[in-house]
Amino acid sequence: MHIIIPARYASTRLPGKPLVDIAGKPLVQHVYERARRCGAQSVIIATDDDRIRQKAEGFGAQVCMTSVQHRSGTERVAEAIKKSGIGDDEIVVNLQGDEPLMPPSLIKQVAQALAATPDAVVATACHGIHDHAEFINPNVVKVVVDEKGHALYFSRAPIPWPRDAMARNEKPFQQARRHIGIYAYRAGFVHRYVTWSSCPLEEVEQLEQLRVLWHGERIVVHETVESPGPGVDTPEDLERIQKYFT
Repeated sequence: MHIIIPARYASTRLPGKPLVDIAGKPLVQHVYERARRCGAQSVIIATDDDRIRQKAEGFGAQVCMTSVQHRSGTERVAEAIKKSGIGDDEIVVNLQGDEPLMPPSLIKQVAQALAATPDAVVATACHGIHDHAEFINPNVVKVVVDEKGHALYFSRAPIPWPRDAMARNEKPFQQARRHIGIYAYRAGFVHRYVTWSSCPLEEVEQLEQLRVLWHGERIVVHETVESPGPGVDTPEDLERIQKYFT
């Protein structure tokens, strides 16, 4: 298993996000240190910015410089895979650079789920939803799976829609699962994925993983009871995370 952490400086909502200070360390260092606890063959920070490179090399990380033209973290991961010489059959985990509370155990579980599912090209994770506000929140991505744990669909809408439960004013989210944005791929698949243009469903939902399903490939979803802490997307998120570490 290899772990690649895409880290882009030009975040729209929080510029310079990988380098924001949390308890005396940059955000990306917290993510890197969690990744290092997984026993991965390599942990690589893939970035397009020299400021991030300098800081990451300063705390001992392996860094791969990538193009500023990438439209997504997956494209950045694909370039890092190629430059690092990772074989097509090897498993690569795309660990977002704004997830300082991602459990190392979950990172390993997602990689293991892919290794154990030869008919899947991607593995990801989910956990149960137990709150109505979370169920109807469009910023919370939901996933529905089949009996083997393969993803059927991802959506920002509340799915599956509990018709009868809603009519009886009961808890409507008993079968709902929140998608956790961590991915494991076979390296060769990533090179195929980035040659595909975005699909209509992806553009409607603004969910990149729908491109995989659109092309008829399978995503296996590991369900965990260990919910990761919040990521960092906004200044408000950063303030919450900073309080967590104090």
